[in-house]
Amino acid sequence: MFTKYGYSTLGTITAICISLISLSFLIQNSFVKFFIVSLLVVFLLFSLYFFRDPDRVTPKKENIIVSPADGKVLLVKNVTENKFINGESRQISIFMSPLNVHVNRIPIDGRVDYIKYYSGKYLAAFEDKASDENERAEFGITAKYDKILFTQVAGFIARRIIYKIKEGDSVKMGERFGMIKFGSRVDVIAPASWNTKVIPGDKVIAGATILFERSANQ
Repeated sequence: MFTKYGYSTLGTITAICISLISLSFLIQNSFVKFFIVSLLVVFLLFSLYFFRDPDRVTPKKENIIVSPADGKVLLVKNVTENKFINGESRQISIFMSPLNVHVNRIPIDGRVDYIKYYSGKYLAAFEDKASDENERAEFGITAKYDKILFTQVAGFIARRIIYKIKEGDSVKMGERFGMIKFGSRVDVIAPASWNTKVIPGDKVIAGATILFERSANQ
């Protein structure tokens, strides 16, 4: 299954690769011809692999926040969030390599009450300052218990953020909402009362891995 967010890109890549492969047969040198065709086939297969969109099983719990992205946890830190949560919070940052699934999913049930897009730089996504200086889109969800903020951050290679939600939308945990093309990162920020369930280096799966959990007696 391929993501609908990649149909146009896949169509363009496929058309270009097929055209170049066809033209390559006019080359007389067999080695050069084989090299070009092999390179184009590998690129096409990688593109198909990159835009895959597997189904995921989302936990059936109310007091959790799941990962919006596949990847590896870069950092877990305390922050003061003043744009939407307005208070002491905890941030988990996830790095998405070009080999990860890049479809992003909603981390918690609720209503989208804040969206802000920033044009910016294209620093390497694993740099801490990328969260504040890179091109990015921020999303604030008012959930049953608290407000949650998460961000799509473009990276050095990834320069195309896609999201299909808007302010006022009701969203469900685990739903697909967009993607970042060709490697980047996602930050998730929750109030400090939420307990983190991952540590740096952990691998996470969008819509399935629990990042935060709220105690039942809170």
